[in-house]
Amino acid sequence: MADRKTPRSAEQLVQDASDWWSTSIVDIEPGKIHMRGYPIQDLIGRVSYPEMAWLMLRGELPTREQSALLEAAMVAGVDHGPHAPSIAISRMAVSCGLPVNGAMASAINVLDDVHGGAGQQCMELMHAIDRLAGDAEPTAEHVAAGLAAFTAEHGKIIPGFGHRFHPVDPRAVRLMAMVREAQQRGEVAGRFAAIGALIEQLLTARKGSPIPMNIDGITAVIYCELGFAPELGRGLFILSRSIGILAHAWEQKQQGARIKGPMPPAIPYTYTGPATRKPER
Repeated sequence: MADRKTPRSAEQLVQDASDWWSTSIVDIEPGKIHMRGYPIQDLIGRVSYPEMAWLMLRGELPTREQSALLEAAMVAGVDHGPHAPSIAISRMAVSCGLPVNGAMASAINVLDDVHGGAGQQCMELMHAIDRLAGDAEPTAEHVAAGLAAFTAEHGKIIPGFGHRFHPVDPRAVRLMAMVREAQQRGEVAGRFAAIGALIEQLLTARKGSPIPMNIDGITAVIYCELGFAPELGRGLFILSRSIGILAHAWEQKQQGARIKGPMPPAIPYTYTGPATRKPER
């Protein structure tokens, strides 16, 4: 005879329902909203948006110095012009009649491994090199071994270094200066900044020409220095880029053009199929 589940009391069923979505993030009752234990009214006007993001993701408020570095990284990634696919998609979506939320969703959906994943991938590479170094200071040998393992698994492109548009990424230069300043003040250890610099040096030596760190590389350094997991690094980039996506979607809505494709109609695409022909039947 098949076993039957023991009937549960009404109180047990209510408890089951309460436990279904357990969370340590928010505690809400009528007239009460606590975020990680802090009453929301005590946070409003006292903490910045990056500090709130840190609290929600990490469970504690950051120091002012940590918050400043996180904010700088998020400011740097907000936009890269309408030639960036996510931005272009937001504008095309609005021109096709989508509201702002639909345009934002369409754009964010393309921030995947190729277009939006370089920061996370760079963080994973840096963490792998950090593990190879162990308790020692990272060296060129650790970096070479880490790069060899990474390229064997993922191919020759090293995320976070080089840029198809900028010979030197101005965002990376400014952010690295801030990291070095924070390191001098003892606010970050500088270990991942050192790993990033070693990767840059090795890639440049192999190429015979500069392969500088780009925005994905330097934000990977910052998020690693601040202790974020690689997958959260991608999430933070998406939060950052969402501001640019929103701005472009709204601008396109004000311009009012209809059904804008990826290129002006006067610029033809390249057809590579067979010449004009007729069916034999």
